[in-house]
Amino acid sequence: AVNAASIGQVHRAEKEGHVYAVKVQYPGVADSVRSDLKLVKPFALRLFGLNEKELDQYIDEVEGKLLEETDYVLEVERSKRISAACKDISNLFFPTYYEELSSPRVITMDWIDGQHIKEFLSGNPTQDIKNQIGQAMWDFYHHQIHNLKEVHADPHPGNFLMREEGTLGIIDFGCVKEIPEDFYEAYFRLMSKDLVANDEELMPLLYRLNFIYEDDSDHEKELYISIFKEMTMLLGQPFHSDSFDFADNNYFKKIYNLSERLGNMKELRNSKHPRGSRHGLYVNRTYFGLYQLLNMLEADVVTTKPEWLK
Repeated sequence: AVNAASIGQVHRAEKEGHVYAVKVQYPGVADSVRSDLKLVKPFALRLFGLNEKELDQYIDEVEGKLLEETDYVLEVERSKRISAACKDISNLFFPTYYEELSSPRVITMDWIDGQHIKEFLSGNPTQDIKNQIGQAMWDFYHHQIHNLKEVHADPHPGNFLMREEGTLGIIDFGCVKEIPEDFYEAYFRLMSKDLVANDEELMPLLYRLNFIYEDDSDHEKELYISIFKEMTMLLGQPFHSDSFDFADNNYFKKIYNLSERLGNMKELRNSKHPRGSRHGLYVNRTYFGLYQLLNMLEADVVTTKPEWLK
């Protein structure tokens, strides 16, 4: 193997002068996912104090995504569909996938050359090149989330290959989150500064997204609404200007400080309900991962927005 991850290995192969990357899944991975989550569930029930029905929606979301990652037939289909839908975005490149050389536990695709982000940055690329790659990354995620309504939901550094001329390769579509229309409408309306300041319009959305509940006390509602407003305005900040400099470490310090403060907040730990839609798990993860990658690149990007947010 030339590379290895939690569920498989990647091998370099040659056939008739063509070079391929062949991803081979470890045996028994899907069964392991199911058994591991069965072990986790009782601990989570006791740790978070939630009832089983409420916890199940989150467990089901995580289990579904993990099991999808073991379905290599589905991954090839999604890889071909999303890469075709994004092929016209500037400075992106994708491998070709070969269904006839793939199977439920094997994926065969073109071998593509490039560097992972730390190796790429060690070569001291110019700011223009870093901005160009950062822009390609932003445009890739923007198009998926706001136009395709499905997204490559695993934006960690190992899934991106960068070249010195400023192009970005995307690999591994094992984790793809399909975004329901009703969740999309409610979630992204919250990016509007005007809406967050308007409690009359904001409250119904917070109920729809399971951030507050009818049986919350007045104190709980006030607390969770204030937390939500702070969180939304901070995470939505890149959307509120025509461009955003992700090299601003002060911005990320605010995010990390907020995360730490929320993690230590007794009221959140003792909440009788989970807070937030199950669909937010992977959408939030995607944005956090994207922001972190852009911060590593120190990229300054034009933050294209959906029409309704302009």
